[in-house]
Amino acid sequence: MSDSRAAARALLGWYVDAGVDEPMGDIAVDRFASVRPPPQIPTVAAAAKPVATVAQQAEPQARPTRPARAAPVDGSLGAARSAAFSAKTLEELRGILQAFDGCPLKVTATNTVFADGVPGAPVMVVGEAPGADEDRAGRPFVGLSGQLLDRMLATIGLDRQRNVYISNVLPWRPPGNRNPTDNEMAMCLPFIQRHIELAAPRVLVLVGGTSVKTLLDRQEGITRLRGRWFDWQGPSAAAAVPALATYHPAYLLRSPGQKASAWKDLLALKRWLVEAGINTAASDT
Repeated sequence: MSDSRAAARALLGWYVDAGVDEPMGDIAVDRFASVRPPPQIPTVAAAAKPVATVAQQAEPQARPTRPARAAPVDGSLGAARSAAFSAKTLEELRGILQAFDGCPLKVTATNTVFADGVPGAPVMVVGEAPGADEDRAGRPFVGLSGQLLDRMLATIGLDRQRNVYISNVLPWRPPGNRNPTDNEMAMCLPFIQRHIELAAPRVLVLVGGTSVKTLLDRQEGITRLRGRWFDWQGPSAAAAVPALATYHPAYLLRSPGQKASAWKDLLALKRWLVEAGINTAASDT
């Protein structure tokens, strides 16, 4: 293998490790080819034009506005809601979600990441979106952040093998772990809403700002929301479910100084479980 090919392969490997897995266009743009045209010398006719007044010269030029994120088409959003809430069981919902093609994230994802843990468990953890490890495995929270989540839950007697059920707001990984658009969030929201209703947990643990703000319809950042209790109400008007907001484990890996705050949230969850009479030492409630 030539040196140039080896260097190109190494560069591509570095891109993949960094999460750069989505091209922005089919044709490369040569930025150096664009040359600014030379200034034109004003003609006599142009010089004869009246000079703009001071007020006209001072008037600011309108700045181009950034295009707003595309809102979901009503028909597509209606189809997502109808599909999600037609499910009567978790298995039905899984099948409907795997067959749903209304969200563009599904095209670039490897797997539909539905859930992990024990269906019907008293505690349901809802994260934001799958990462690269989760996309490959088809299960939520299996990478480094998932390992940290397991250790955190274990400190208060919780285990995804016995008494915890885990999912995400988004079942498909955004390319390169980018932030999802409003359109993508709106299309996936009915599915996680129905998911929670069918799982029927006694308590929700919402990890990360995207999960908290999407499911609770809040505008504050996660720093202001973490450690607080809310009531999550599903669209089917069933009984409200207590929901605790806390940091995402991926954030704690980047900001270990916040682990003390997350520990306080875990202790608050433990107190709630004890007061609710939920035995975290066994899988039954």
